[in-house]
Amino acid sequence: MSGRIVGISGPTVLVEHPGLQLYERVTVGHARMMGEVVRLERDRSIVQVYDSTRGLAVGEPAVGTGTHFTVRLGPGLLGQMFDGLQRPLDSLRAEQGAFIQPGAEGSRPWAARALRFVATKKPGDSIRVGEAIGYVEEGAFRHPLLADQEGIIDRIRDGELDAEAPLAMLREGQQMFAFHDWPVRVPRPYRRKLTQFEPLVTGQRCIDFLFPLARGGSAIFPGGFGTGKTILEQSIAKFAQSDIVVYVGCGERGNEMAEMLDDFSSLADPWSKRPLMSRTIVAVNTSNMPVAAREASIYTAVTMAEYYRDLGYSVLLLADSLSRWAEALREISSALEEMPGEEGYPTYLASRIAGFFARAGAVETLDGRTGSLTMILSVSPPGGDFTEPVTQACLRTTGSFFMLDTDLAHRRHFPAINWFQSFSLYERDVSRHFDEHVAQEWSTLRQQTREFLQREASLREVVEIVGTEGLQDTDRLLMRTTEQIRRQFLMQNAYTEDAFSSPEDTLGRIRDILARHAAASERLAKGALLDELLKEGA
Repeated sequence: MSGRIVGISGPTVLVEHPGLQLYERVTVGHARMMGEVVRLERDRSIVQVYDSTRGLAVGEPAVGTGTHFTVRLGPGLLGQMFDGLQRPLDSLRAEQGAFIQPGAEGSRPWAARALRFVATKKPGDSIRVGEAIGYVEEGAFRHPLLADQEGIIDRIRDGELDAEAPLAMLREGQQMFAFHDWPVRVPRPYRRKLTQFEPLVTGQRCIDFLFPLARGGSAIFPGGFGTGKTILEQSIAKFAQSDIVVYVGCGERGNEMAEMLDDFSSLADPWSKRPLMSRTIVAVNTSNMPVAAREASIYTAVTMAEYYRDLGYSVLLLADSLSRWAEALREISSALEEMPGEEGYPTYLASRIAGFFARAGAVETLDGRTGSLTMILSVSPPGGDFTEPVTQACLRTTGSFFMLDTDLAHRRHFPAINWFQSFSLYERDVSRHFDEHVAQEWSTLRQQTREFLQREASLREVVEIVGTEGLQDTDRLLMRTTEQIRRQFLMQNAYTEDAFSSPEDTLGRIRDILARHAAASERLAKGALLDELLKEGA
């Protein structure tokens, strides 16, 4: 059954089509553009279109599909690049050129890969939902295929994977396939959430040492223009100790995404030494793409991340940036003539952000595996104002907060993480893990480093009045040590080998700085002068 378009307002279309459901997928126009029902009236529905509505006309057809907006999940997603609607960009470029045409679908290249299915169940075995019936070797990863229904297996086959043919047949007549569709706005099920606090090593010394992040945790780093949000997030995507990385560029510049993809295709994972793209899924929705698809891109990415979490892997989701997603919500809400909240954002902004953050976590899956989904999201507050609604809504729900400081960025200190304003709620538990598995002095050195930085901040106020020469030698030594901590420890060049620092390297570097300070302090206490120590190179 089909209806017709009776009104168009930007990315939203008013259609006459009785029987539509909220969030049902609809194809509109002769070009069959994809849309989603976002409001229902008596005989009419408002559809949010994920393509550019330029050229769309009143009177063109609108057809409901009877399904919600879903993504295809299964083997072969790794190493792929999609847009916000999970359309494969490589195949679209091959079929249509450099620009996506309205209504484009694109072939599904991951479904056509030569993958071999190995069954671990046999006819007569009973299965339950979430239990593995076999696996596929997807590069270096063993990709288990999970049952989406329970029963007794009647037939199951080994051999080359066929996207259209069933893998197994149950005695009750149900079929199981290698691929399935999942609605992106519905969190995937699990048995229970875990409260484990294993560290997620990012390779950034400031984060791993001062504000550690846990697997299954969430973090935001807001910062103004030029504070290095994109570079920091891409560095974490390259070097973080996780099995799978899902990177979504939401409303960012195309040249930044092109640079990132070029790096990922040439660099190796420091943990496995394999190509970075072999463990990465990229969802690209740049600033010149339709705004409605930008709103969907975050949900598309998190659903694919949840899928690999359910397979028992540690998954890292990075989004750049959440502010662009919130701006898309604001634009769509304005087109729907909804009541605006603070700064024009919809009144449900905070609840949407909280619901999204709730999809992170370490879980016990339906078949008893342990998987985790960690979120690291950048926020771009206008003018660097951290009191704006998006940053404040994230602060209520995030577990880690890495404030990017404009003053540090102007001094060319990168990553520009302010060590006084940032925090991590996972610090106590994760630091205990570092004490046990790296060195017992980890927490002690971290506390000593923080004390040095805090004392230096107090001394700077004195220096502005009396100058450095007016300080005692012990205080001058402290100022010199903290300068070394900033320059040799907290700063990292994202374009050299120093872009990644293992926990052992991090510990060795700070231990050396603090040991030299302790030795110099001891000599000062015995009567040596600081100027003499500096001349000796001590």
